[in-house]
Amino acid sequence: MNTRLTLIMTMILCFAITVGAGCSTKSGSSVPPGATEVKVEDDTPDVQPEPEPPVVEEDQYDQAAIREAQKQQAVEELQFMIHFAFDSYELSEQARDLLAIKARLMKEYPGMTMVIEGYCDERGTEEYNLALGEKRARAAFEHLVILGVEPERLSIVSFGEERPIDPGHNETAWAKNRRDEFKISY
Repeated sequence: MNTRLTLIMTMILCFAITVGAGCSTKSGSSVPPGATEVKVEDDTPDVQPEPEPPVVEEDQYDQAAIREAQKQQAVEELQFMIHFAFDSYELSEQARDLLAIKARLMKEYPGMTMVIEGYCDERGTEEYNLALGEKRARAAFEHLVILGVEPERLSIVSFGEERPIDPGHNETAWAKNRRDEFKISY
């Protein structure tokens, strides 16, 4: 039994050596000894593959211009006014929607700060209108804070009836003047 095992092992070893020798790579020419190598001339013209166009990254100036344009558009959207009912500082649904847009943009541009200016129409005393304008600005301020804007990026001021948009003395003009305006700075 031992002899048989030795014979099998020897045969496996010989097979492995034969296979290993047959698979080795040969260096040098594939031309048999004594034969001369013939070179075949290729009549086709050398065709260089077309070079790929260079990858052009956007110019830094263009990127800065795009960012600045986006920032300017955000500033314009942030400056939309919100309006109030007569003798009220309660935010309407439309005002809340506009403030949500402002909050999103303020989060997107963390370097921006905002001054919220409260205004009133001409009816009421100067003191009353200054207080009401402050309450209107404060309502927008508090809503923006609830929506996630850092309070240190916001400030308020009341102008009361001092700066009307429409100098008229009718309900249409008064409705335009009961507002909050938003001034952005970087």
